[in-house]
Amino acid sequence: MKKLSIVVPCYNEKETVSLFYDATSKVVEEMGIDYEIIFVNDGSKDSTLDECLKLYEAHKKIVKVIDFSRNFGKEGGLLAGLEYATGEYVAVMDADLQDPPSFLPEMFKEMEEKGVDIVGTRRVSRKGEPPIRSFFARQFYKLINKFSDVEIVDGARDYRLMTRQVVDAILELKEYHRFSKGIFVWVGFKTIYLEYENVERVAGETSWSFWKLLSYAIEGIIAFTVAPLRIATFSGIFISAFSFLFMLFIIVRAALFGDPVSGWPSMMTIILFLGGIQLVALGIIGEYLSKTYMEVKKRPNYIVRKIYE
Repeated sequence: MKKLSIVVPCYNEKETVSLFYDATSKVVEEMGIDYEIIFVNDGSKDSTLDECLKLYEAHKKIVKVIDFSRNFGKEGGLLAGLEYATGEYVAVMDADLQDPPSFLPEMFKEMEEKGVDIVGTRRVSRKGEPPIRSFFARQFYKLINKFSDVEIVDGARDYRLMTRQVVDAILELKEYHRFSKGIFVWVGFKTIYLEYENVERVAGETSWSFWKLLSYAIEGIIAFTVAPLRIATFSGIFISAFSFLFMLFIIVRAALFGDPVSGWPSMMTIILFLGGIQLVALGIIGEYLSKTYMEVKKRPNYIVRKIYE
């Protein structure tokens, strides 16, 4: 019998861990497949680890717990789960039950009938989200798909079922700054998506603030496209050309009509505009340089304090 590994990164999810296990194990038991659930405690500050260990003590044949030394972020937790997963099939899910476990049987069915390697999920609505977050999310997908070499489906979740071959390909990518939504697409393989309406958290509160999501979006853009650098370059070329033409205009005007003193406001406007452009370009270069700096350090994506298996 083939085995399914379910990877569940957790950060301050004490209220949802047991609910997730009950709902997911019930569905998988009905599927009649061997399985394991890998909870990755990403340095939670509440009693998430204690809740995970209760499940481990009660279901040692099914539950594994990976406890990090501190919080390394969801990407680190997801990577650890994939590295420790032993199943021929691997699913990635959130502990808050926004990823419906009831989809697992259909995902398996689609994979077998259509011969695909990845069955992902995408939300067709963002009901329940703040309007400003939904707006920026849609703009992010439009922006990154316009410049990136790979297409990231709007509304795509990390929730997906993958074959072992796909997981092994993902683990071959050793970069420090990881953007899994892009990595899942970059490795290729045949992929289909199941659509569903947005599901509210079953309990607790999300740890993803607007600014964390914005930072994550910037990570994704920098990880999968160099378009911002090219925009900075083209902007510099355009402004330089414009400045050269304006200089010729000044010379010709001075030769024909003399050189009257120009107004202070216009001069300051030009200086501030060019200074702003330079700072933006330096900021873009700095973002890429900082990522390169962290990559060459070759620090691990996470540090494990203890594994319960």
